[in-house]
Amino acid sequence: MSFRVTVLGAGSIGVFVGGKLAAAGAEVAFVGRPRILDEIAAHGLRLTDLDGGDERIAAGGFRTETEPDSAATADLVLVTVKSGQTAQAAAQLRDRVRPDALVISLQNGIGNDAVIREELPGPVVAAGMVMFNVAHNGEGHFHRGTDGSVAVADVPALARFVPLFERAGLPLDRRCDLRPVQWAKLLLNLNNAVNALSGRPLRDELATRDYRRCLALAQGEALAVMRSAGIRPARLTVLPPRLMARLLTVPDPVFERVAGRVLAVDPLARSSMADDLALGRRTEIDWLCGEIVNLGRMVGVPTPVNARLIELVRAAEEGDERRWSGAELLAELRGAAAPGGVRPLTR
Repeated sequence: MSFRVTVLGAGSIGVFVGGKLAAAGAEVAFVGRPRILDEIAAHGLRLTDLDGGDERIAAGGFRTETEPDSAATADLVLVTVKSGQTAQAAAQLRDRVRPDALVISLQNGIGNDAVIREELPGPVVAAGMVMFNVAHNGEGHFHRGTDGSVAVADVPALARFVPLFERAGLPLDRRCDLRPVQWAKLLLNLNNAVNALSGRPLRDELATRDYRRCLALAQGEALAVMRSAGIRPARLTVLPPRLMARLLTVPDPVFERVAGRVLAVDPLARSSMADDLALGRRTEIDWLCGEIVNLGRMVGVPTPVNARLIELVRAAEEGDERRWSGAELLAELRGAAAPGGVRPLTR
């Protein structure tokens, strides 16, 4: 059986996942901006990964469109837009999606599926997350640079699509309750801001103790907020989240020995936030560090480190091209967390 799939959000994640499904035999339509659509229509797709995988899909193997007209006949709709575009994307799908279709939100952040569900009361809407990094290398080439699965809320409507994802080499991590996974992924994604501000590839940044200390400060603050809110994030790494936050602070040789798989990242991979800044786009900072700050306000727990990361990323969005060394960023965040909120902002 050939499934019809609409991917709303032709960015790196959407094109990689949709491309893999197309290679597995699905009829895939990508919906997005002309810049990406024109590129993949001209070059086709090349999908590679850090394990040596290399697949090519000719331009005739998928459709492209700037409006989600294909959603009217789709069996499966994947929403892969940035979190800030979720409401707009859901509005585009209103009155287009069949009641018997499945809509999956494959997005960072918490609660995007609820935003979509408000606009689409008919079809089943499930939460999901792509747990790996994808880099866009131009001319239709998209590269998976880290390990990870596709995690999805295990709704009954998902069952018929499981074989498709398996054929595509994207076996689904089906969860009865996806929220602990979403919060755990949010903890990991706090590194997006650190990576974007560093200007370095992910592996280089994570191999540097001072940058990891910055991440540990943000994660420690987030864990305190989650504990006060009664949230228990899932374990996605070699150690539970609280112990992993501590491990981040150890010297580089110890970290590499204990958590070496964390550094099993393509040498050129960067965070999606770094890519957004490089392209002059707004980032998802409000749906990452911003989630922690907002939850902190609700439960009465201060979050100065995550608040400062938001300020620094927003400054970068406005044109501040500074690349922070690990020592400089660590001093900045420690200053924000100090009594009185001292902020050195060394230049």
